[in-house]
Amino acid sequence: MESTVAQKLEAIHNLQSIDSRLDAIFKIRGALPEEVQDLEDEITGYETRLEKFNKDIVSLEEEIKKHKEAIKESEKLIKKYQDQQMNVRNNREYDAITKELELQDLEIQVSKKKIGEAEARIEGKKQDLEDLNETLKDRKKDLDTKNEELKTIVAESETEENKLKSEREKATKKIDDRILKSYDKIRKNAKNGLAVVMVKRGACGGCFNIVPPQRQADIREQKKIIVCEHCGRILAGVADEIQDETIPKKKRGSRKS
Repeated sequence: MESTVAQKLEAIHNLQSIDSRLDAIFKIRGALPEEVQDLEDEITGYETRLEKFNKDIVSLEEEIKKHKEAIKESEKLIKKYQDQQMNVRNNREYDAITKELELQDLEIQVSKKKIGEAEARIEGKKQDLEDLNETLKDRKKDLDTKNEELKTIVAESETEENKLKSEREKATKKIDDRILKSYDKIRKNAKNGLAVVMVKRGACGGCFNIVPPQRQADIREQKKIIVCEHCGRILAGVADEIQDETIPKKKRGSRKS
């Protein structure tokens, strides 16, 4: 059965009431959830960097291993060329072997230099690892503290929060998808989370801009859903002002005869 405009407004206004109560609960928690998330992201970043440092160290150790193998190969060739040098038949052969010996000696020097550079880089990486591990340890302590604070606050309002979430789920089922999407969009852009408000004292309850009398009359009729022309919030109704009866009436003076 198709809901009337009045029923739709009542349903969306009820949803706003539930969401406002949920907002109040989340407000008590303050920035703690965001702080916890930021710390978790920061820790993930540090762990990624640690993993990279470890991979870099393994890669440098492999590089050192290859250079040491190259040195051994050059040393074997030097021994081979030295033996050949003892049996040369002419100066040309002697000069050729001498050049090969010099070349292999140069290869050994280059490899040793690269080994030294790689070892220095490993030491630097290890120092970075040590520093990063200390920072990570501190951040994890901070995260544990924040999580405990958040856990305590959440526990205090968990029952009420779950109850409201259950009510919200039921309330959304009574609202058209199109209206619900508009509601969620307005709520997302509203600083105070209010997407549905009443007209109070002739003004929008969200942005406090004046709502013209004719528009108020249209809102009262509830024949269509009307939004504030200034902020776009849904205007659910007009709150009637209650006259203050606490003001004493002026006493009539008694005439002297």
